[in-house]
Amino acid sequence: MSTLHSKAAAKFNQDREKTTWHDQTFWSVRAKRDIMARQLPEWESLREHASAIKKHTITHLADYLEQFSARLESRGVIVHWARDAAEFNETVYGILESHGVKKMVKSKSMLTEECEMNPYLEARGIDVVETDLGERIIQLLGQRPSHIVMPAIHLKREEVGRMFEEKGISTEPGNYDPTYLTRCARHHLRDQFMQAGAGMTGCNFGVAATGDCVVCTNEGNADMTTSMPKLHIVAMGIEKMVPDYASLAVFQRLLCRCGTGQPTTTYTSHFRQARPGAEMHVVLVDNGRSNMLADENHWQTLKCIRCGSCMNTCPVYRRSGGYSYTYFIPGPIGVNLGMLKDPYRYSDNVSACSLCLSCDKVCPSMVDPGSQIYLWRQSLEPLGKADPVKKAMSTGMEVLFNHPGLYTSALRLAPLANVVPESLTHFSRLNPWGIGHAKPEFARKSFHELWKEGKVGQGPVDSDRE
Repeated sequence: MSTLHSKAAAKFNQDREKTTWHDQTFWSVRAKRDIMARQLPEWESLREHASAIKKHTITHLADYLEQFSARLESRGVIVHWARDAAEFNETVYGILESHGVKKMVKSKSMLTEECEMNPYLEARGIDVVETDLGERIIQLLGQRPSHIVMPAIHLKREEVGRMFEEKGISTEPGNYDPTYLTRCARHHLRDQFMQAGAGMTGCNFGVAATGDCVVCTNEGNADMTTSMPKLHIVAMGIEKMVPDYASLAVFQRLLCRCGTGQPTTTYTSHFRQARPGAEMHVVLVDNGRSNMLADENHWQTLKCIRCGSCMNTCPVYRRSGGYSYTYFIPGPIGVNLGMLKDPYRYSDNVSACSLCLSCDKVCPSMVDPGSQIYLWRQSLEPLGKADPVKKAMSTGMEVLFNHPGLYTSALRLAPLANVVPESLTHFSRLNPWGIGHAKPEFARKSFHELWKEGKVGQGPVDSDRE
């Protein structure tokens, strides 16, 4: 198994103060999620309902997509179908070129990150401006998102403030007050909205029955993106479909509570047709999603609503950072999506999991990303990506556990390891687990021996440990 993630994580952990801050920040969001969940007695029923809705929709996806597109086209919206990232980028560029657009403002979309749309358009002379504050910050820094909901959360305000000074966005050197920096960003973006010839939004949910493209934000930038330019393009993955408003209500109750610990998003915008004198396009993108649907072990990844709760709770993500993963989406869901995209290229991320399954417990639509990672680990051997040392250890453990006599003898001999100096057991190449871990102390007597001696359940047994 690759060590790319562990090496990147080690680099991230060099700044212990920032690592601790990163860990605590995301855990605080997880704690807010738990508070929200406890306030709703029907919480687990909502999760089960959301999972059932997604399963139904995905298994009837063709029907709902046809209904959705028909509703849009009946109101003059132009619907496009993109087989892959290349076709999506070509479609978007074709729309912009036909309207003579040289600047496009854009509301946050992980689909466009997936398709690498921004560099594609910029190489063809189109200026793409991210309008989500976090996205704009990392765009100006030349970085990619480190989190799917809070893309710039890895940065401290001092880092943002210094960058704003360099870019001429802030005019008060040394003023790193978040309110001041936000005002500077809004002033900077105001001109971008006024100059743009087109606006693009993502789509959190597509409502089949009504043809609504629903966008959830906390900044209102999606509304600004569609209010000023006369051309509106919606980038939507085909898995974002829900049947109707009743289904949408279930996910609206879950999305923000799980993602940020808020009762709801500040702005929930519905787009179903162009305003007078304007033009609206919706690009429906497959890009491997049909293949995911055909995977009997991992199709449930399509149930993901991109809330980010699996990242917020993940002990590995919180302590390694989003940039330690090789796939553009980090964390548990990113591990699964990367493997579905290209298991040979992204198998190194499979090791970035403790299998604590905390992500399974918090996922609003019951994707069970941790359980799926476990399945991916079982497939590493056929892929030729299994770690030979781990493979040898697993084989040895299998032999040990299948032979009771051998197992008992090993237990009796185990305390001998206590006299081995710790320095001899912590070679990073032979035992990466030893990095940051103390060598465990083996008990002089096994549980079985203590049980036979009647010492279990009769008070402390510390006297039997030396």
